[in-house]
Amino acid sequence: MSEWPSAKARRVLAALLRIGWEVKRDAGSHRILSRLGWPDFVFAFHDREEIGPRMLARIAKMTGLRPEDL
Repeated sequence: MSEWPSAKARRVLAALLRIGWEVKRDAGSHRILSRLGWPDFVFAFHDREEIGPRMLARIAKMTGLRPEDL
């Protein structure tokens, strides 16, 4: 079983911003996030969309997000 719970996209984006990511560009539901020392990350979810454990684990690999950050 995954250590990641399901979470709303708005909550995940807020957690990414808290750990140092910044919105570089915004186009509809696509947000380009940047953080010093990391490649840019495209966050392409609507705010109310539910993100499952598998996708959260993938996002974590690319962004450094941890379950306790949510």
